[in-house]
Amino acid sequence: MPEAPPIVVLDGLGMHAITQRECVDAVLRALAAGRGGRVLTVNLHLLRRCRRDPGYAALCRRADLIVADGVPLLWAGRLQGTPLPERVAGSDLILSLCAAAARSGRSIFLLGGAPGSAQAAARVLRERSPGLRIAGVACPPPGFETSESELRTLADALRAQRPDIVFLGLSAPKPDELAEQLAHLLPASWWIGVGVGLSFVAGALPRAPAWMQRAGLEWLHRLWTEPRRLARRYLLEGIPFALGLLVRSALRRRSRSRS
Repeated sequence: MPEAPPIVVLDGLGMHAITQRECVDAVLRALAAGRGGRVLTVNLHLLRRCRRDPGYAALCRRADLIVADGVPLLWAGRLQGTPLPERVAGSDLILSLCAAAARSGRSIFLLGGAPGSAQAAARVLRERSPGLRIAGVACPPPGFETSESELRTLADALRAQRPDIVFLGLSAPKPDELAEQLAHLLPASWWIGVGVGLSFVAGALPRAPAWMQRAGLEWLHRLWTEPRRLARRYLLEGIPFALGLLVRSALRRRSRSRS
């Protein structure tokens, strides 16, 4: 970016106060200058993990662009008097970055997701962004990140294809750990964790209606579609943490107003 964007600190993690368009533009400018990097899309689950795991928090802080992927984070920013301009969701960045990549002749690599999701997502992305260069897709088996042979196969594919942007359809903390582990192979490429975003693009999982996303209720839709996997994460962990985050943000603003 020509100028460093403002930073908003939530629960100890600094986030760039930028829009999705600004995030896409920053990645494309860096690619044009031959610079790679990593985009970290922060939601409540990731922020809570940072609080529990200092090592992971340090890894997250090393990302080049850190953006807020969650309406509760926007609420917390406003409560403490340091607003973030908008939500920048990984699932949305897939579409906007691929459209920009198609216009600028950049290539992408889709990694992860449920079996078949990356291939199906590639077809959808080609239809939505004609001319998009898809350097490759890969859906390694569960536990691949601990297998030397699987990592070697993946590294060979990435080195051979040299994509400009790698989308990591993996659950935290895997995208961030894997990106840091493999980034030296592609120092001029960008790495972005998108969670279940590839399944959304492929149509394998339904995404919440736009009004639920705007209202901060996407979690409720996801809980309804995947109750077994997400009940504990949202009901027992996410909601209490979100309430605590909002309270801490409000107290921080109150403290500032008194100083």
